[in-house]
Amino acid sequence: MKLLSLVLLATGWGAPVQVMVDDEVCATYDARLAGDQLVVRVKLGKGWHTFAMDNAVRAVEALKGKKALSADLPTKVTVGEGLTVTGPWKQTAPQDFSKPELRIFTWGFEGEALFAAPVKREGAVGKVGVKGQACTPSICKNIDVKVDVGLDAGPFDASTLVAVRTN
Repeated sequence: MKLLSLVLLATGWGAPVQVMVDDEVCATYDARLAGDQLVVRVKLGKGWHTFAMDNAVRAVEALKGKKALSADLPTKVTVGEGLTVTGPWKQTAPQDFSKPELRIFTWGFEGEALFAAPVKREGAVGKVGVKGQACTPSICKNIDVKVDVGLDAGPFDASTLVAVRTN
């Protein structure tokens, strides 16, 4: 455990939190402060995917006034004590998982995804909350975890991320 702590300190990421389904890891979340950016990372297990922060907004745009037959939960990150979000969220560019013939519109990630926002640090930093959903073609698991934030990891280049759409 001591070696793991040293590795986490060296990389700046907080301790990872695994979400399990039976004995399988469906998703692992961790977080860090990088300069003035809060960065949350999800690593998905083989065959699993999760959804964009703006999944609902994208679905409404695609449905053009029609009703959806189903809806996947978007990823939502909440900050705890010691942090205030000061600007818009960005995320890895999501993949289109939609099935228009079934009137299902959804966007998300496989493998790994990042979510980042500028923050103001106000004292001791605790945890961030992550809610959402991870799915395979046959099962979905609701996500509701608290993740420790690693501190002072140095600068973060958000240039590869896209803005999260808002209403």
